[in-house]
Amino acid sequence: MPEPIRAAIAGLGVSAPPRVMTNADFEKIIDTSDEWITQRTGIRQRHVVSKGESTATLATDAARKALADAGLEPSDLDLILCATVTPEMIFPAVACFVQADLGATDVPAFDISAACSGFVYGLTVGAKFIETGMYRRVLVIGAETLTRFTDYTDRGSCVIFGDGAGAVVMEPSDNERGLIYSVLGADGTGWDFIHIPAGGSRHPASQKTIDHRGHYIKMRGRDVYKFAVEKMRWLLGECMDKCGLSVDDVDLVVPHQVNIRILQSAAEKCHFPMEKVYVNIDRYGNTSSASIPLALAEARDAGLVGPGSLILMIAFGAGLTWGGAAIRL
Repeated sequence: MPEPIRAAIAGLGVSAPPRVMTNADFEKIIDTSDEWITQRTGIRQRHVVSKGESTATLATDAARKALADAGLEPSDLDLILCATVTPEMIFPAVACFVQADLGATDVPAFDISAACSGFVYGLTVGAKFIETGMYRRVLVIGAETLTRFTDYTDRGSCVIFGDGAGAVVMEPSDNERGLIYSVLGADGTGWDFIHIPAGGSRHPASQKTIDHRGHYIKMRGRDVYKFAVEKMRWLLGECMDKCGLSVDDVDLVVPHQVNIRILQSAAEKCHFPMEKVYVNIDRYGNTSSASIPLALAEARDAGLVGPGSLILMIAFGAGLTWGGAAIRL
């Protein structure tokens, strides 16, 4: 029997707005301190979009870099997927804006809404199109401008979020490289752990929703913390068990950058060394679906991983959603 087709990462690209907001900047607008933010989240700064920048501009920039890294042109693409919960508008999809900006004429494009798990969802969907032979080259993007939906009067949540985008080009592999395993899950009963209540069909935009600040992110911090620790622990174990891996087999874990204490707690519960868990939340904050591709590209560029490295991607977020993937670069 022929070997099954695997979908491999052929190129990586990232984009972050040049404007940086530090913890010291927050000290000027809310009752907080650099020490308080750093101890509770691990975040020291985050990138923030300015006028003229949006989810689509970041996504397109990351996409161009991923294509260049893969040595490909937009015309080589067969499909564009964009994971985001901060779109340009309710419709059309961010992926369609990216397609137009790239000049990738007639290439199908659509968005995936799975919050912080979005990139792992997108990676899995893109891989399946390749594995079935329907498409050869798929662009998967995670892009967010969470600061556009951040309530800067809510001291518990406003310090967490940042903006950015990361993209990968996937194509069939003719060797052991590629996506080995992925698992996805969701629990809609936890929808109110993290959500934006207004602006959709349930609570359409009105003066009342504006007055009640219903268009900003609402978060139940303690519930999110417990959920994230448990899901990261479970996903690490699931991916390792299903792939028959030991800690020594894994070159790097690239988790959603949610909170340093969550990452440390989950790693400890799994007896997984933190030196094998990539962390850049101190410089980017929580960028939702963009956090894993941003971290993966950084780790590769720093020489921590390269061709042949085995990586676990672990994500969890609003929905509630979660996803894990084992991939060999």
